[in-house]
Amino acid sequence: MHSRKIADFEVSSIGLGCMNLSFGYGPGPDEAYSTRLLNEALDAGYNFMDTAALYGFGENEKLVGKALGARRDEFILASKCGLRRNPEGVREINGHPDVIKETCDQSLSRLGVDVIDLYYLHRMDPNVPIEDSVGALSELVSAGKIREIGLSEVSGDTIRRAHKVHSIAAVQSEYSLWTRNPEIGALAACKDIGAAFVAFSPVGRKFLTGTLQDVTNFASDDIRYSMPRFQQEAYEKNLELLEEYANLAAETECSMAQLALAWLLAKDTHIIPIPGTTSIEHMLENAKAEPVRISDEVMLCLEKLINQNTVIGGRYDAGAQRSVDTEEFA
Repeated sequence: MHSRKIADFEVSSIGLGCMNLSFGYGPGPDEAYSTRLLNEALDAGYNFMDTAALYGFGENEKLVGKALGARRDEFILASKCGLRRNPEGVREINGHPDVIKETCDQSLSRLGVDVIDLYYLHRMDPNVPIEDSVGALSELVSAGKIREIGLSEVSGDTIRRAHKVHSIAAVQSEYSLWTRNPEIGALAACKDIGAAFVAFSPVGRKFLTGTLQDVTNFASDDIRYSMPRFQQEAYEKNLELLEEYANLAAETECSMAQLALAWLLAKDTHIIPIPGTTSIEHMLENAKAEPVRISDEVMLCLEKLINQNTVIGGRYDAGAQRSVDTEEFA
């Protein structure tokens, strides 16, 4: 794959979201298969690996550290703090400086590394000024524990406020054809300050692959279980969008997943999608999206077909929506 920039890092234009192997969509594959997938991803050209303290409550960091420890110099490592399971066993958003520093030490230990290349604030704590949380991350840079600072699920205004405290290298938020919220302010803010925009769930949590037809059998620990657009009535309406979408993929001579990733790559050079998967086959398919070129005509058709006005249902329920700082369409 070609590379894109995060600060001074050269990263593959498509990164690998590692969450799915341990968290989010029901049981992941066993350790042996996950280890094979991560190593084959490096072999396929991925050199940007994304994990977090939250994923599997530390288990994903352990997996990445163990699976790729011997190849540490071959990839850029990203992890996250600020969203964790606290000592009482309760999931919480906590951006207090002392907790950020504690979480970083725990991440370093689980990953088996001395320094994390890119460390995000996973969620902004509404009870802690962003300046204080970023100040703690800046101290971690000075201590040599992290190299660059990132933010996740934040607005353009928050990005600019944070950048005044310490340079922000990357912002990570959900972005795909059917989740266009970053276009309100976050993408422009990143462009203005020279930060990369890292797009998670770039294939719409499987929707844009065309392979998810039945949403009635999600496990209770599948994060899509409570998402409004994945409720049966809404999802059946959303599936109607995929008939023409499949035709546009065929016209572009690529798979539907590849079309979703190629659309993001074509939107701007500072955008880096990080699809996650539990399938080696799908990981290799995603890597092959990089050379796909979309005609101007198809780009226009895609954006008219799938957007905030044509998709039924919000991306989060009310409780989850309160946990993010992003701009939302009216």
